[in-house]
Amino acid sequence: MIMRGAYHKTKHGAYYIGDSTKLLQSNLGKELRGKVQLLLTSPPFPLNNKKSYGNLNGEEYNNWFSGLAKIFADLLTDDGSIVIELGNAWVSGRPVQSLLHIKSLINFLENSDADLRLCQQFICYNPSRLPSPAQWVTVERIRTTDSYTQIWWMAKTDFPKADNRKVLRPYSKEMKNLLARRNCNTGKRPSEHRISKNGFMKDHKGSIMPNVLELEPMDEDREVRLPNAFSISNTESNDFFMRRSRETGIIPHPARMPKRLAAFFIEFLTDAGDLVLDPFAGSNTTGFVAELLRRQWISIEIQEEYAMQSLIRFEDPILMDNKLPEEMNSSDAKL
Repeated sequence: MIMRGAYHKTKHGAYYIGDSTKLLQSNLGKELRGKVQLLLTSPPFPLNNKKSYGNLNGEEYNNWFSGLAKIFADLLTDDGSIVIELGNAWVSGRPVQSLLHIKSLINFLENSDADLRLCQQFICYNPSRLPSPAQWVTVERIRTTDSYTQIWWMAKTDFPKADNRKVLRPYSKEMKNLLARRNCNTGKRPSEHRISKNGFMKDHKGSIMPNVLELEPMDEDREVRLPNAFSISNTESNDFFMRRSRETGIIPHPARMPKRLAAFFIEFLTDAGDLVLDPFAGSNTTGFVAELLRRQWISIEIQEEYAMQSLIRFEDPILMDNKLPEEMNSSDAKL
């Protein structure tokens, strides 16, 4: 593990302060070259209003973002992945969505020096997000709440390391009943799929996750089924990190990645001991979850105030439990 010059270190990782685009082209980047199994991050979004964590806009954002492709690709193992969460952008002063983030993503993927391809798109739905953009949603009442972000999984090969059996979600009640009675309706469906007598009789210990990740249930009357018994919930207002932040008077990073979201991709795309990198770490959700899941990790953040919040995360008593990660797969697991 590369540790020199780190702001703070743990058993499995290190947190650096600085401009990630510069650090990853310095000696740190040279040492990481070809070693990163998963680059998981939520970079600054192209927002109209400046945020405390820093963000660009317009062509400046486009050039900056697309230029990251070569830097990131060089760090990956041959079968490594890049997973980037991007929010939507709006045209300044108008109730019109911007194409800036889409153009930037396309330019990122089409950077000829990086040779990346899009493996899959995910939607992260969060109905608890505050109504935005406020002018058009809560004042003018002419738009609906922007309640999702898009997550883009990319790689240098068509076949990066991935195993959806590690992120199975519990079977529905209907599927459990079907397996118990050993009988299902066979024959041809309207979709023209033909269901054989034994087509659904094999117990795979769970069903395959869809690419829409609910941070809260879309339908309160429907059973929520999420991978590895984790409740992918945005109700983290009273977890250890938030409690300690309130106690110490610290204002948490305003764009934190949900821990369960990080856990899903880390488990899906890596194995224990693999290296996970977050170049826009903020309060360091990625590093914290990687530590819990026994992955090596490197995080980089340009603002020292958020690096201090990472220190709070690693005071969490859950990290002292030597039974992890086995407990992470139990119904009692709490992230």
